[in-house]
Amino acid sequence: MAYELAIIWDWLAFAVRWLHVITAIAWIGSSFYFIALDLGLRQAPDLPKGAHGEEWQVHGGGFYHIRKYLVAPERMPEHLTWFKWESYSTWLSGAALLMIVYWAGGELYLIDASKSDLSLLQGILISAGSLAFGWIVYDQLCKSPLGETPTLLMVLLFVLLVVMGWGYNQVFTGRASLLHLGAFTATIMSANVFFIIIPNQKIVVADLIAGRAPDPKYGKIAKLRSTHNNYLTLPVIFFMLSNHYPLAFASEYNWIIAALVFLMGVTIRHYFNSLHARRGNPIWTWPATIILFILIMWLSTAPLHQDPSDTSELSARQDIFATAVGFDEAQDIVLGRCSMCHAREPVYDGIHRAPKHVFLETTADITQHAKAIYLQSGVSHAMPPANVSWMEEDERVSIRQWYRNAMDTMPLSLALK
Repeated sequence: MAYELAIIWDWLAFAVRWLHVITAIAWIGSSFYFIALDLGLRQAPDLPKGAHGEEWQVHGGGFYHIRKYLVAPERMPEHLTWFKWESYSTWLSGAALLMIVYWAGGELYLIDASKSDLSLLQGILISAGSLAFGWIVYDQLCKSPLGETPTLLMVLLFVLLVVMGWGYNQVFTGRASLLHLGAFTATIMSANVFFIIIPNQKIVVADLIAGRAPDPKYGKIAKLRSTHNNYLTLPVIFFMLSNHYPLAFASEYNWIIAALVFLMGVTIRHYFNSLHARRGNPIWTWPATIILFILIMWLSTAPLHQDPSDTSELSARQDIFATAVGFDEAQDIVLGRCSMCHAREPVYDGIHRAPKHVFLETTADITQHAKAIYLQSGVSHAMPPANVSWMEEDERVSIRQWYRNAMDTMPLSLALK
């Protein structure tokens, strides 16, 4: 029965993840579309009263004529489409996925005992409380006089996000740290829609129905929050994908990596926003983005720059790894720290099948996955998750050294395969 429940639970997690991805595509797609549309509006001599600009577009074999009213039209249109459920569904499905993976599986994925002595309940409370805390602080900043100085407000928001990234890394696993930073940012974005943008639009609609002239301040406030969402979208996507890439989340500098990702989000969006608004072609943003990404790659392997075991990450044939100096020691480490889960019949409590069907029991198993072992247990601390089997730092050094020895003795023709 336990095995069947594990299967059902795994498929439930998959279904929620699928839903989360689908709704995120819908939200991000509509958001990017309207940002590009808003920036591309043109003036025309025949615009009706109150219209700010228009755009002609062609898609799907037809032409679309779109006009934007900066505040509102003179009368309420008969049909009005609201763009809100994409945001709400994305946040709700993401929250459900957070609970399934990081709360229900908190002992493996949430708490890092080597960083802090927290119970699972305490970790869950920090997880949930931090999301609410982030929105409250951000919302108060926006409602303060800083709202009249958007650039300074953006700088303070960046500082807040960096501090939260550092704070998460003090208590959570690297995987959970970046994921929570993404959830923290996404909560701000979705709350902007739920608490500010949509309510402000409803006030304008109510004024139109009542025959009152809408106050332009509501549109101005919503525009500020929408701009923040625009610049935060790409970093959120990075953080949501990061749990698949140990070099991103398992470095001790992951919070600095996160800070650079936020800057990349700014440079990338600035380029496209400028292009859509026809304000020139700021090509400087591309080399700036590339430099930021190179810094991220360097930081992800920073421990290697201080360790003689620095090496390439190329895979090679199994016999080279099996005969390399240090293999016996590395094999003993893997068998002692990893094989209780990565076995054909796992013995670790709660694990009913090897994660991702990766087996680490035999010489063939270990040499076949040499690169993954090196990346996830040698270069980074991704495995064991939350270091539940207490792999020591000198053991990680031994794994790196074994991989280095194998690569040092490997012909170039094999190393490039």
